Amino acid sequence: MNFASIGLPAAIVKGVRAAGLTEATALQSKAIPVILAGNDLLGAAQGGSGKTAAYGLPILSRLLDSSSRLRAIVLVPTREMAQYVETRTRDFARFTDIRIGVVFTGAPLATQERSLREQGVDLLVSTPGRLLELHARGVLNFADVEILVLDEADRMVSLGLAPDLRKLLKLLPETRQTVMFSVNMPPELNRLAKEALIEPVRVDLGLPASKPAAGITQAVYPVPGPLKADLLDEMLSRAEVRSTVVVSRSRTATEKLGKLLQRRGYAVAALDDHPSQGEREQALEDLKRGRVQILVASNTSARSLDMSGIAHVVNYDVPLTPEDYVHRLGRAGRPDAVGDAFTLMSPEEQKDVESVERFLGRAIPRVLLPDFDYHMTPGEPRHPVFFEENGGRGAGATRGSGGVSLAAAQIASLPRSSATDGARTSAVPARGSAASAMRDSVRGNGSRASKRAPARTAATRTAARPVARVARSGARRAAPARARGHRR
Repeated sequence: MNFASIGLPAAIVKGVRAAGLTEATALQSKAIPVILAGNDLLGAAQGGSGKTAAYGLPILSRLLDSSSRLRAIVLVPTREMAQYVETRTRDFARFTDIRIGVVFTGAPLATQERSLREQGVDLLVSTPGRLLELHARGVLNFADVEILVLDEADRMVSLGLAPDLRKLLKLLPETRQTVMFSVNMPPELNRLAKEALIEPVRVDLGLPASKPAAGITQAVYPVPGPLKADLLDEMLSRAEVRSTVVVSRSRTATEKLGKLLQRRGYAVAALDDHPSQGEREQALEDLKRGRVQILVASNTSARSLDMSGIAHVVNYDVPLTPEDYVHRLGRAGRPDAVGDAFTLMSPEEQKDVESVERFLGRAIPRVLLPDFDYHMTPGEPRHPVFFEENGGRGAGATRGSGGVSLAAAQIASLPRSSATDGARTSAVPARGSAASAMRDSVRGNGSRASKRAPARTAATRTAARPVARVARSGARRAAPARARGHRR
């Protein structure tokens, strides 16, 4: 579907084309009409699905009558994401007079305050903490805010930002429209969604399958954190390295790891937190065609990668969520899929691995690499799961050509019905899928289960809005709300 047919104004469509977009993604085709109509939206989508344009384009369409009053806010979890969203929305708005600003924690407050005082903004991209600081100093007035976006809301909650989000919800007008995007729906975010959204339209797209295919070999390599780089190098040195994706938690770690692997002789490509679609596609194409051996990605950029067809995935750090773990398996939806996913686990990450195992409903084998120096004391166990080079199990293996490929073959041959030494012997029931959690997250006709938020209902929102904004009626809002031509 092209963007003009979705109902976007000509100036916005022109900006979209200048930014290099031609056809709307599935998410954009579903979400843009909903947001244009004035409905709250609860979206489940992976990175790389076009989220920024999905909410950015309809917001810009509503702000064409630029007035230098703060009318739209986009909240994101990190500084890097704030800069990315601001850059993309500026690209889309290049043929308009809409003023866009960005503020975030970690930069000088005085500089951002002076910029906002000297020139007003229509749309502000911010991290939650910095937005609260600027409001407390009297720099921002929320009275005219019409739309609020919570992007990567699950990540904001995981970073402990839920209290800040609740404070902001109480400060913003009850008449606002709210849009929330999340990859999964943890309990705390479920509660927050009930406080923030009124009768949301749900767009469920791009969530990973909750179960990996049987042909995907999985293993966890326990290792002290400082030895992770050496263990990874040792694993890679024992096999022909090809089509390997290594994922770390942060952009800084990704850059350091990429440089380290390059110094050790590997052909490496690296992706930072917010690569463009072209950069993602080029990196994956180079990897699959053998022009590079290893693609190093941060946790954020890995969310937007299509992992199908990748032979090896190494989690240098344990993923932040079980859904991220399953997404990295990449081939979960294909019954004939083969490949392997190995995770390096420091002692501090044990609970994160257990969370993944609860989600999968089974234990993941623990593996020690033969002849690698773990700096263990004589009393420490040396083989929670251990494979000899000849295919047997035991502690007397000698160094050979094993590494990633051999471990994958030997782990795959284990009986799936029984746990291995060092892994938990009882499986736990699988948690419900993220998709079903998203569907069940907000129930009722706009009611709020939590008592921590003010009672915002469809009726109170209708009474507070100008007459030109068509009231929401019925559980599913029978008619599109808020005609564009009557905005202030």
